[in-house]
Amino acid sequence: MTVGDTMYLDLFSLQGKTALVTGASRGLGQALAIGMARAGADVVCSSSAAGGTDASRRAIASFGRTAFEVVADLSDSDSVIALAESAERLTGRIDILVNAGGTISRSAAVDYSLSDWQRVINVNLNATFLLCRQLGAGMIARNSGKIINIASMLSYQGGITVPAYTASKHGVVGLTKALANEWAGKNVQVNAIAPGYFRTDNTRALQDDPVRNAEIEKRIPAGKWGRPEQLVGAAIFLASEASDYVNGHTLAVDGGWLAR
Repeated sequence: MTVGDTMYLDLFSLQGKTALVTGASRGLGQALAIGMARAGADVVCSSSAAGGTDASRRAIASFGRTAFEVVADLSDSDSVIALAESAERLTGRIDILVNAGGTISRSAAVDYSLSDWQRVINVNLNATFLLCRQLGAGMIARNSGKIINIASMLSYQGGITVPAYTASKHGVVGLTKALANEWAGKNVQVNAIAPGYFRTDNTRALQDDPVRNAEIEKRIPAGKWGRPEQLVGAAIFLASEASDYVNGHTLAVDGGWLAR
């Protein structure tokens, strides 16, 4: 079946596109970087350490796509701006930006250090804004682009002992809406994905706590944690032509967590 001259499945193709994925060394970022390649994109993989994306780049190359590595400290604004400039210099343009890099720090609010607060906000929110601003300019000039910000269940809820993470992820959703309002008319779609409870390094403390792990699994209608690769379909949708009329939306991929 077709829509005009376009096969339905072609709407989800990323052939000819170049994506930048932060946090691409492991976890959700790695799964998303590889997923972009499987859908046809070349991928710039960002991590905080040289060689950190070696496994991701090997997987991308196995699908016949080109992979690049850029090293950046997302807590440092100058490093983030240099990341955007390097990605464009390496590839000529970035068509898809996936802000998957993130961090978390756990402590009771009364004991939460200012340095931890600033680091989490810098990595999760400020770096997201800076990359959107830097790379969004080129997308606007070309009248085409896709930005996917990674939000969280804590974009909707308060959580416990993670005040900076919660504040940052609320901010990511607000920023997504603000940029969509400005850029939708320029054919740049800015959306977010809110993952539920996925098995990654960031949730290791919860997975290792038998009481909290059992509580979480009981609360999820699907009855289990998500796997990083289960986030890929949503990302490909938001990165592709299939989502050209989706703007400022946060798509929950949560096993039904928010429905309960």
